[in-house]
Amino acid sequence: MKTDGIKEQACWIWYLGDWEIYLNEQISVRRQTRGVIYPAFWRVDRHYSSVIYKYSYELEQPEEVSISADGSFALYLDGRDNYRSNNPRMTLPAGKHEVRIAVYNNVGIPALFVKGENINSNSSWEVSCYDKRWHPAGSWGEVLHDPTSSPSEFRLATEPQQPVSVERRSDGWLVDFGKETFGYLQLKGIKGRSALTVYYGESPEEAEDRENCVQFDSVSEDSYQSDDYTLAEARAFRFVQVVPESSDFHVESISMLYEYLPVQYRGSFQSSNDQLNKIWDTSMYTLHLNTREFFFDGIKRDRWVWSGDAYQSYLMNYYSFFDSEVVKRTMIALRGKDPVALHINTILDYSLYWFIGIYDYYLYTGDKDFVQSQYERMISLMDFCLGRSNGEGMMEGIDDWVFVDWADIDNRGEVSTIQLLLCRSLETMALVAELMEDHERMGGYRKRADELKPKIMEIFWDEEQGALVHNRHEGILNQKVTKYPNMFALMFGYLDEVQTESVKRNVMVNPTVQGIKTPYMRFYELAAMCEVGEHTYVLDEMLDYWGGMLDLGATSFWEEYDPKETGREHLGMYGMPYGRSLCHAWGASPIYLIGKYFLGVKPTTPGYETFVVEPHLGGLDWIQGTVPIGPGDVEVYMDKEKIRVRATHGMGVLKYNYEGKLQEFSIPSDGSWGEVNILS
Repeated sequence: MKTDGIKEQACWIWYLGDWEIYLNEQISVRRQTRGVIYPAFWRVDRHYSSVIYKYSYELEQPEEVSISADGSFALYLDGRDNYRSNNPRMTLPAGKHEVRIAVYNNVGIPALFVKGENINSNSSWEVSCYDKRWHPAGSWGEVLHDPTSSPSEFRLATEPQQPVSVERRSDGWLVDFGKETFGYLQLKGIKGRSALTVYYGESPEEAEDRENCVQFDSVSEDSYQSDDYTLAEARAFRFVQVVPESSDFHVESISMLYEYLPVQYRGSFQSSNDQLNKIWDTSMYTLHLNTREFFFDGIKRDRWVWSGDAYQSYLMNYYSFFDSEVVKRTMIALRGKDPVALHINTILDYSLYWFIGIYDYYLYTGDKDFVQSQYERMISLMDFCLGRSNGEGMMEGIDDWVFVDWADIDNRGEVSTIQLLLCRSLETMALVAELMEDHERMGGYRKRADELKPKIMEIFWDEEQGALVHNRHEGILNQKVTKYPNMFALMFGYLDEVQTESVKRNVMVNPTVQGIKTPYMRFYELAAMCEVGEHTYVLDEMLDYWGGMLDLGATSFWEEYDPKETGREHLGMYGMPYGRSLCHAWGASPIYLIGKYFLGVKPTTPGYETFVVEPHLGGLDWIQGTVPIGPGDVEVYMDKEKIRVRATHGMGVLKYNYEGKLQEFSIPSDGSWGEVNILS
């Protein structure tokens, strides 16, 4: 008997990427503002409604299989197209045969589940959308393996959660759940019938402002079918105000069903500073709240999948949950289908972050199969990007939104930050082309990157200011220095030693250079400072910036924080009194900063086959923590006298300073502890 994938666990399969695109379609139209639909303002792609699966097998004995499909299906053998069956139980003949199963579903995903003693649907099957091209089928075998629950019916997990206080008001109740959360409000022990309105708030001010809160739900009198009622929509909130129309309406209790994606907290951190420990814990909670079907930007207002936000979540995920499935789902959903008509999320830089995310994904996971599965869509997106470049080979915003950051900056013409992201994207394309053995494209991408990098320095490097300037518009160079291009050049390793020191002195620690107030770009700013050895500076900034939010009562980290603001100023954004997200994924960046630069764990070859551990105290007395490295983990402890480290995967090297010199120590590969003395 010879059958590829035989005896592997049966699971649901689909056209590669279509389940993720289907999920993203559902997510993209869920956003509401005060009960009114607010769909994503970019093209929302759909799954193929009609697909066909094929599988070749060889059996010594006939085998009965059960067949489930999400939609209508027809099975036929060996190309005998006129002999079809839709019987949910079939006996497949012995010998060498090819089975094909067509599935149609215009509402949900035309998915397939086949289970037998030996023949089971899994990623070894192939699928086509009838374009005469076959691809490995998509699947998520660890989760979607129940034939009675199709991929279209996938839902996140829920569990009960109780409030910390319920305050009776003259016309209703004000409920505090103690921290930012997400889920379905529940009313139990209902007495009487009444229409009611539920006002949600991330702050008490928002929940109590009935005219301006971002989210509310209206419940009609005839909605209650029993004495217990669960609201239909999941919302983000900490505070809830429940206001019935009738004074005869009463409830025994108000609670919620917390909705979440089950993930394993594989990363951990503790230190001698209690505030930093709280920053780590709050960052983990913030990231988890936004780790759902995909990586969301924030859980209250948008609940969309934004490429720039997601890119940072990928990196934070590698130091916390190391959940590769949510990374892949997010990348697939963001890319969507061909043809490319606009940049991802309509933002030029967000297309480039998508490429760079592929680069990092391969480095951290070593998952060559997924990277290769995205290659064709990488090519078409890069063709689109290069088609919007000018005669200098640089990209400009045409009808595109050039974002960079929420800041007062001039993003017209050739923006230096964009060119740096383009250069790294071209390097990513060359890497993946090499994996695909596409030597012609590999050479072309590498050539463009090699030409672009010195051109960026030639045009934008200002020798007098010792830094990269922001942009050039209509041939006129803007002399303004901003942190954005300089910190990306630092992180990408595009500066020599002299330029690095100049940027550090003239830009990164220069108080006259325009500051950054969003956690989004503070992520890169502080990472760049760690790259140049300024760990003490970064620690102070984390304690001041993220600690400042904690001092104001934050239970998750915000979309934007300005220490100069007071009171309700911290809540407003986008011209809305409560428009600011108080739970935003990009606010969780201390996870990445601590994991990569304080615990100091970094892969040096794909999948952590080799890695380096270079921990830094940054002024702390001691640190300890765990970093996931693919199938294994690294544990690190450091104080002022010693470093202890052990690993359960790969070949690692500990780097540390001893008597003013950089030393290296081979980390034991058997999971035992290694220890070095750093006291000089």
